[in-house]
Amino acid sequence: MTIDETLLGKLEKLGMIAIAPDKKEAIKKDLNDILGFVENISELDLNDGDTQSTQAQTPLREDIKANDPTIAQNVLKNAPEARDGYFIVPKIIE
Repeated sequence: MTIDETLLGKLEKLGMIAIAPDKKEAIKKDLNDILGFVENISELDLNDGDTQSTQAQTPLREDIKANDPTIAQNVLKNAPEARDGYFIVPKIIE
């Protein structure tokens, strides 16, 4: 598949955009380069091995519970409305 004047015009219409005439050739080239790259990727044979595994090990950090009781107060003081430690929001479902 290649991007020609006709297809670029359709893409302009679908995207509701207007491409300046002096930019059309550059955009056609860029889109054709992208399509070529996608075609190269689609030709890869991924059936040879396990593509879901990785050998990388990501170390986990320990969870540290914050014992500062003022954290919730500090967060809620920026809320437009709060009550009993909770945000009060307008009802949106009837």
